[in-house]
Amino acid sequence: MRVAVMTAVKKTVLETRAIAPLGVDEVLVEVRSVGVCGSDVHWYRDGRIGSTVVTEPLVLGHEASGVIVGVGEGVPPHRVGSRVTLEPGVPCGRCALCRSGRYNLCPDVRFFATPPVDGAFATHVVTRSDFAHDVPDSLDDDEAALIEPLAVAMWAVRKASVTLGDRVLVSGAGPIGLLVLQVARATGAEVCVSDVVTDRLVIAAQAGATNTIDARAGELPSGFTVLIECSGADAAINAGLSALGPAGRAVLVGMSADGRTAVPLDVIQSREISLTGTFRYAHQYPDAIALAASGRIDLRALVTSVHPLGDVHAALMLTGRDPSALKPMVHPQQDENPPA
Repeated sequence: MRVAVMTAVKKTVLETRAIAPLGVDEVLVEVRSVGVCGSDVHWYRDGRIGSTVVTEPLVLGHEASGVIVGVGEGVPPHRVGSRVTLEPGVPCGRCALCRSGRYNLCPDVRFFATPPVDGAFATHVVTRSDFAHDVPDSLDDDEAALIEPLAVAMWAVRKASVTLGDRVLVSGAGPIGLLVLQVARATGAEVCVSDVVTDRLVIAAQAGATNTIDARAGELPSGFTVLIECSGADAAINAGLSALGPAGRAVLVGMSADGRTAVPLDVIQSREISLTGTFRYAHQYPDAIALAASGRIDLRALVTSVHPLGDVHAALMLTGRDPSALKPMVHPQQDENPPA
């Protein structure tokens, strides 16, 4: 198989590697599409996220879809040929957190593209069968890959207990914020989106935001019942918390560059605001697939460019150069020199 390997900050090389033999309950997936996530960009441009540092060559990419082309012992042979979306975090299944259903917090989880685990910028990957979820033909390969960020958005909306009649503020109109907007709208909530990039506010309006706010323009309106913070910016966190009404609920999804921030404790305490964070998701893929297949979520609108495996460097650098670039997609099977 061919893989795109990060060998240093802002450097990728193509390698040919042997495909690992399949173990019990494992499947071999021919990768068709991989989305570029903000975490991939941080690993690539900075060589680290928080205290975790990339010290060895690493294959990035964790938002992936493909086709099962081989099965290991214990996997029904009829799964060969199945189109799947890959849940990238495979937990141990044995610890107390896994047994309680909170497998996203498993301390021994093996998550694609998180050091030292290689990801999906490759022509093939091996994963556990039950983390390769079947997708209907109504979803194309790119949409199937984007089930992963949709699962992040659904987990955030559920953590916030968003329901009919809520007034939700989504701060940050990147891919996750735009998906949070759509999921919250699907619950019947009114959704306001704030950002500092005009182009992204336009996209949020097109995606169904009740209204949009340029965060550079001054104070946010008050009285929101829910804040879902997707930027990780200190100013956005503080402004969003201050915009919540009494008994508001706040969920922090975005992470700051150094993993730290200050919050207005007086606001949180005097208004009895409930504040929590999210870490990936658990048990969201079946519902995310069903919601995407229903047509109520527009995943296709997030795709802004497509790249072959040999163009991974450009795909990873694109969002930093072009604020309107939402989701570059890598197609590992695409011919890098297609016929004219």
